Order: sequence, then C-alpha cells, then structure tokens
Amino acid sequence: MNYKIICEQTVALARETGKFIQSQKQSVLEKDIQTKGVHDFVTRVDKASESMIINELKKILPSSTFLAEESASDAKIEETTWIIDPLDGTTNFIHHLPLFTISIALMHKNELVIGVIYEPNLDECFYAWKDGGAWLNGTQISVSKTKTLHDSLLATGFPYYDYQHLDGFMEFLKYTIRETRGLRRLGSAALDMAWVACGRFDAFYEYGLRPWDVAAGACIVSEAGGRVTDFNNLPDCIFQKEIIASNNQVHDELVREMRKCFFSGKNN
Repeated sequence: MNYKIICEQTVALARETGKFIQSQKQSVLEKDIQTKGVHDFVTRVDKASESMIINELKKILPSSTFLAEESASDAKIEETTWIIDPLDGTTNFIHHLPLFTISIALMHKNELVIGVIYEPNLDECFYAWKDGGAWLNGTQISVSKTKTLHDSLLATGFPYYDYQHLDGFMEFLKYTIRETRGLRRLGSAALDMAWVACGRFDAFYEYGLRPWDVAAGACIVSEAGGRVTDFNNLPDCIFQKEIIASNNQVHDELVREMRKCFFSGKNN
C-alpha cells in the first residue's frame, strides 16, 4: 500500500469537501440543525459531506471499512478502516464562526498511517503519512521546541456533555491560567492538534472525545515529532475518550501537573 499516494488523493478529496461546505454555510437554516445529544448538533451539511467522503474513499480503497461520526453505529474496525469527521466544529459552523475542519484518517492493521485535516476558511491542509513526515500546504512542519509549560501556549476543549470530571478540569484550568502563557479553545479538536503539529500550540488536551475527533490529528502530530497519549501517558489513546498531544518536550510535565488535578475516567 502506497501511503503517500493515498494521502495525496485524500488531501484532494478533503479540499473538494471543503469547497462544498463553504458553498453551503450561508444557506443552513435552523430547520437544518438536529440535536444528537446534549449540546451535540448535526446539520444536513455534515451528513452530505460524510456521504461524499465515503463514496470517494471507496474508490481509493474499495475493501476498506468506515468509522464516521454520522454513521458510527454501523462501523466495524477491520484491517483497513477510514476514521472520518466530515465537519469537526459543527457548533462553530452553525454560528458562522470561521474555524471548522474536515478530518480523515486511515488505520491499517491497528496503526494510524494517514491523517488529513483541512480548514477551508484559512485554506490550510495539514497531512501526514507513515514515515513521511507532516506537511501543511506542501511545506513540511514540525512541533515547537518549547521546553516548559511556563513558556507554553496550550489548547483545550470545554466539556459539553460529559461533566463527571468537570471539577478536575476546572482545577487544571486554574493552573494553566497561572503557570502558562495562556489557553485557547478553538472549537475543533482536529484543528487544535493540527496547530500543535505545526508549532502554533505547544500542547492540547481534552476529555470526552471520539476517535473521529482525534485520529487524523494523532497521526499528524506524531509525524511532526510530537507525542500523543491518554491522561495516563499511555500511547493507545484514540478510543479512550481522552487525549494529550504535545511537542514531546512538555508532555511529561503536562501529565504530572494534570494528574494533580484529575485522573482519567478509568481510574476515578
């Protein structure tokens, strides 16, 4: 399997999907928005984008299966599985905030081998393939060289449906306010991770996430020289609903300080 060629085809597909989403964003009405869960929304654009992506990916790898946000109940993880979020940042999208992404990853034999994240408002496409490095619009990227949390800019996402660790989250938020250069919340976990990969953020953490939120970003951050783990510092984290992605330099310090405030849901 030629990961580079498949990645290039996926990049082209992500860009085409981005054009479609951009063409639809002014026409989405309240009646087009459905509620999947607490503060969890989907629009006809999410669903149409997912169908478009799946149909085209079937042409690239006909025998592959799919784990996609809007059809996850039908998913099975097989030898070759695409993990897809057709519109990460739907809340931003429906409120006309210009930060949302298309996120596509390929898992082959239980290993992430391709990651593509496209932000159409900025026309920035981040992508990586196994042993091929990480790239942004044709230029190779790498994580930052920041060595301490004190000098770091972090990103996170606020809990929107799972509040069981909210107290610990708020404690760690207090720590980051006091002890780092600042904390940002973009509204798209995929974009947060892409910005870690290119050095704009030094680290990102969040809990309550799904595989399609983080799979592509995990591949890109890793190929950019970063580290991706769960809150226990374990690397097998895509399906654990919690993630830390960093430049590697601040990772251990981040885990240590986070554990003082709250531990993972598996151990609480």
